Amino acid sequence: MSTPTLPPTTMDGALTGLPTRIQMAPAVPMTPEQFFEFCQQNPDKRFEQTAQGELIIMPPLGLDGGFQEGEVYWQLAKWAKAVGKGMAVSSNVAFILPNGANRAPDASWLSPEQMASLTDAQRKKFPPLCPFFLVEVRSPSDRLKELQDKMDEYIANGCQQGWLIDPDCRQVHVFRPGQPSQAHDNPQTVSGDPELPGFVLDLGPVWQP
Repeated sequence: MSTPTLPPTTMDGALTGLPTRIQMAPAVPMTPEQFFEFCQQNPDKRFEQTAQGELIIMPPLGLDGGFQEGEVYWQLAKWAKAVGKGMAVSSNVAFILPNGANRAPDASWLSPEQMASLTDAQRKKFPPLCPFFLVEVRSPSDRLKELQDKMDEYIANGCQQGWLIDPDCRQVHVFRPGQPSQAHDNPQTVSGDPELPGFVLDLGPVWQP
């Protein structure tokens, strides 16, 4: 692998002095199986992999960021359990997208049809699909443009609705296939209808952890 270098300080509103991530190109791109094994050998770190095979080392979250991410997942998981269908998962689960990227959204929901399509072996590793619904929560070190590009990637690979939540700006960007993204300023709730009937995220705890 090439020697990792820290990216420059952010220019789009993220806190300066914080690395957004470390991204490097391995000498030989890893296969999905090799990437899974690599992640198992480094359980104390979070990784993603681009469609071009570049390895991304994700920085750890601060206290507020960790709470906000956990709150979003908890509310999604509570809804999924109440309706009794599909599966909600946290950022500990990575997905192999159709374009070859390995991504780990902060919170995701898999539809019953997606769950039925997976074999027992696939469920024990990184599943080869893009979640039906997912959420990314922007942390102070994240560049907004990079997260927006990631959301576009999710939609292009089969996600039916995605939310990009920006706690510092109190904005929610909603992404759907075939539509321009919609930005909502300081909403107190955001609804998953019609893709996720009845799921309403209470943003109060996210805005003020």
